[in-house]
Amino acid sequence: MTPREIVQELDKHIVGQNAAKKAVAIALRNRYRRKMLSEELREEVYPKNIIMIGSTGVGKTEIARRLARLVKAPFIKVEASKFTEVGYVGRDVDSMVRDLVQTSIRMVKSDKYEEVEDKAKQLAEERIVDSILPLPRPKSRASKNPFEFLLGGMSEPSDSDDSLDARVHEAEQKRQIIRQKLSRMELEQEIIEIEVEENNASFMEVFSGSGVEEMGINLQDMFGNLIPKKRKKRRVTVEEAKKIFTHEEAQRLLDMDEIHREAIMRAEQDGIIFLDEIDKIAGKDSGYGPDVSRGGVQRDILPIVEGSTVVTKYGPVKTDHILFIAAGAFHVSKPSDLIPELQGRFPIRVELESLTREDLRRIFVEPHNSLVKQYVALLETEKVHISFTDEAIDYIADMAFEVNAKTENIGARRLYTIIEKVLEDLLFDAPDHAQETIIIDKTYVAERLKKIVEDEDLSRYIL
Repeated sequence: MTPREIVQELDKHIVGQNAAKKAVAIALRNRYRRKMLSEELREEVYPKNIIMIGSTGVGKTEIARRLARLVKAPFIKVEASKFTEVGYVGRDVDSMVRDLVQTSIRMVKSDKYEEVEDKAKQLAEERIVDSILPLPRPKSRASKNPFEFLLGGMSEPSDSDDSLDARVHEAEQKRQIIRQKLSRMELEQEIIEIEVEENNASFMEVFSGSGVEEMGINLQDMFGNLIPKKRKKRRVTVEEAKKIFTHEEAQRLLDMDEIHREAIMRAEQDGIIFLDEIDKIAGKDSGYGPDVSRGGVQRDILPIVEGSTVVTKYGPVKTDHILFIAAGAFHVSKPSDLIPELQGRFPIRVELESLTREDLRRIFVEPHNSLVKQYVALLETEKVHISFTDEAIDYIADMAFEVNAKTENIGARRLYTIIEKVLEDLLFDAPDHAQETIIIDKTYVAERLKKIVEDEDLSRYIL
C-alpha cells in the first residue's frame, strides 16, 4: 500500500490526526522500500522510530493498532511504567520481545492452520467413520504353548482369508454410505463415542511460570513429553467430533519448527512494539531511595530499541529492525527529559491535536465501528430499533467537550461515559420494548443528563 492508501484506510477508523497518520504511513512504506534493497544495504537501513505526543483518548494506540492490522504485522502494546530496572522484582524489558514472538507465532500458526484445514477435515471424517463402523480385523487363535510366541511360532488366523475379505468388503460398502451421509451433513446431531487426548494443564506448565521462561528454558518441552498423553472416551455429537478431530489432525499436520522459524523472522522484520506511557519514565528521579529509578528503566529499554539479541525459548530474536512507536501525554515531563541516547533512537516526533467539538461529533458517527453504529446494532438484537437525531448527536458532542474542558481531558473516551448514561434505562428495559422504534432526540438526552450537568460535583464523579 502507498502512504496515501494507508492514510485513507486509517481515516475509516480514526478521525483527524493527519500528522500522526502521515508519519506512520511513511514508516510502514519504508519497510517495503527496505525489502527492495540489496541484502548488503538492507541490513544497514534501520527503522525510524516514532514518539506520539498527545493526551489520552486522542487516538495514539488506535493508530498503531490499526496500522499493524492493515499489514498483518505482529503487534503488541506495552506500558513502559510496568517495567523495572535490573535488580528489582517486576517485568523485565526483554519480556516485550518475548510477547511479540508469542503474538507472531499465533499469527503464523493461524495462517498455516488455514492451509491444512481441508486435509485435516478429511482425516477427521475418516476418524468419525472409524468410530461409527471400524473395519473388521482377523481373529487370532490363542497360543497353546506359552513359549510359542518367544520361540517365534506364528499363530494361524482362525478366519479364512476369503471370509475376512468378504467381511471387509461388506464393511467398506457400509462405510462409504456413512461417508456420503457425513458429506451431506445428515449425521450432525447423532451421538457417537470417541477417544480424545486429555489436555489438562500439567504440573510442569504450572511450575515453569514466567521466571524460568525468562531464561529461555521450556520445562514442558524437556520433561512434558516423557509422560504419555492420556486418552479418554467422550460421548459427543458428530458435529462436535468433527471440530475436535479437525483440531487434533491439524495440530499433527503443522510443522512447529517451521512455524517458530517463520514467526521469529516475521517478528524481526515486521514487528511493531507500541510503548505506551513513556512519559511516566521520563523526568528527573526524586532523590535517593530504594525505588526503581526512571533513568534505570530507560537504560534497560535502550539496548532493545537500539538493536540487540534477546534469547527466547523459540530461539534468539534480533530487535534491530522492529519498529518502536512510543506514546505519552507529556503533561509533566517532555520528550527532552528522556535520556539523550533514548531520544536519539526516536527521531520522529508527532504531536496529536486535542479533540474539538466537531472531532467528537465525527468520532461519534463516522468511523466504521462508531458508537452510534455499535449501540444501534446491540439493541437490534433485542428487536429494538433506535435512531439518533442530529440535534442529539450535537448535544452529546457538546457535553463531552464541556466535561473534558471542566475536568480531566480523556478525549474520545468521554463519549463512552455519556452515551452509557443516556442509554442506561433503555439498555436495562430493552427486552420489554421489542418491535418498538425509539427516537433519541435532544430532549431525550437532556432529560437524562440534566441533574448531572447542573451539579458540577456530581458531573465530576459520573461523567
